[in-house]
Amino acid sequence: MANKVAAFFKDIKLEMMKVAWPTREELIGSTIVVLVSLAILSLFIGVCDIFLSKLVNIIMSRL
Repeated sequence: MANKVAAFFKDIKLEMMKVAWPTREELIGSTIVVLVSLAILSLFIGVCDIFLSKLVNIIMSRL
C-alpha cells in the first residue's frame, strides 16, 4: 500500500513538471480579461433585471 502511495506522488511530480505554466504577463492579461468580462456581464444582467422588473410592474398594475 505504501508503495502505491509513493508511486502516486511520484507520478504527480512527473505530471506537474510537464505543465506549461503561464508567465506573469499572461496571467495578468487573462485576469484582466476575466474581470472585464465579468463587469460587462454583470452590467448586462443588471440592466435586464431592471427592465424586466419594470415590465412586470406595468403588467401587474394593469390587471
